[in-house]
Amino acid sequence: MASAAPLPHDPAPPRRAPRAPAHVPGSHTRGGNAMGRTRAGLLDGAVRAFAERGLRGSTMQSVAAAAGVAKATLYNHFRTKDEVARALLAAELDRLTALVAGSAPGAALTALADEVAGHPVLRRVGGDEPAVLTGLLATSPERWAELVDRLATALGADADVAELTARWLLGLVLQPGEPAVRRATAQRLAHLVRPD
Repeated sequence: MASAAPLPHDPAPPRRAPRAPAHVPGSHTRGGNAMGRTRAGLLDGAVRAFAERGLRGSTMQSVAAAAGVAKATLYNHFRTKDEVARALLAAELDRLTALVAGSAPGAALTALADEVAGHPVLRRVGGDEPAVLTGLLATSPERWAELVDRLATALGADADVAELTARWLLGLVLQPGEPAVRRATAQRLAHLVRPD
């Protein structure tokens, strides 16, 4: 895969408070972990900013604005826009893995295909900035291996079928096709996971 050009970066503020440790006394509330909720809100803002402007067109300021927080709050959690994008990718991987956990292969693959084909950030990046997405996945063989491993676990598939599935899903980002065709392909792939 070709290496993507680096994303434009916002300069870090001249002074930044050190990151808080994972557990800060007083950071937990009856509603759960306040820092975790803040981070989730920041990632929700990233989805909105990236879907609207793309990864290259977004800035730390636009992500913070979409999340409804000050830019300093965003910098307390993420140092760069690349870090935000990687965290969003990891969070989406977690969400998709949880979505299909325990599902039959055909249902899991159909759900994954529909989610990937309809994801607002993937739609924007796949259409306008495909090299950026490829770069996010290609910069680290470990990141791709993690994706394949998680698919193998979620589907109960061997590594080769999981690799094929990951490549198919990545292809859907660039060309989602018609829902009926995606679903038929998902069912054909399901037979590779558990042949009749």
